[in-house]
Amino acid sequence: MASSSGLHAARARGGNARQLVHELLRARIVELELPPGTPLSENELAAELGVSRTPVRESLILLAEEGLVDVYPQLGTFVSRIRERDIASAQFVREALELTSLRDGVERAVERDLLELRALLAAQTDAERRADPEAFFRLDEEFHARLMATGGHPEAWSVVQHAKAHLDRARRLSLPLEDQLALLIRQHTDVVDAIESRDATAADTALRGHLRQVFADVETVRTQHPELFADSDAPPRPRREPRKRPTAR
Repeated sequence: MASSSGLHAARARGGNARQLVHELLRARIVELELPPGTPLSENELAAELGVSRTPVRESLILLAEEGLVDVYPQLGTFVSRIRERDIASAQFVREALELTSLRDGVERAVERDLLELRALLAAQTDAERRADPEAFFRLDEEFHARLMATGGHPEAWSVVQHAKAHLDRARRLSLPLEDQLALLIRQHTDVVDAIESRDATAADTALRGHLRQVFADVETVRTQHPELFADSDAPPRPRREPRKRPTAR
């Protein structure tokens, strides 16, 4: 989880304050440390992070441009609620890049690639057995990054990561769902099995279905936490309430 101590250490190494504050706040939003609807105070954030209000204000402007915060005149700045249109846009980018890379991966994969992917599957199974969704999420990211590296496009993973901030919030909310981790591991395994078999069609079908699982998951999570989601066209005006971290039921 992103921490202010990491910010202080980075600043001591000469890091740019605005960039560091932006990265820290963005991580807190994506990791749900700051859940949708959380009010954000420039003064409070500046005091907590040990910086002036200027880098905080500039960071909030950047986050607003990314759609991760909403600014309401006379009311304040709030972490944006999750919008289906943002999830769909992020999913479009992710699917296009990952599926294209996967086709190359089926042709290029060598034994070392398969061993590394299988090792990540084993680590995911261990995280599932320990009921550790946060560890699983990190391993899931490593798995997909490894898939893109197998396809010869490791540098494209950073593009995917930047595009899927909204998607990641929804994914994190879905991880505590019953049998969710086991389902995702099975889907990952199907992808690796297809790569090992050099079956491009099966690999494409398996990964496409896996990536689109998020749409069904969002509907489930939305019924449990409707307050975290907003209508695409008319997000509700927030109310200033104490922040709390959501948990799936």
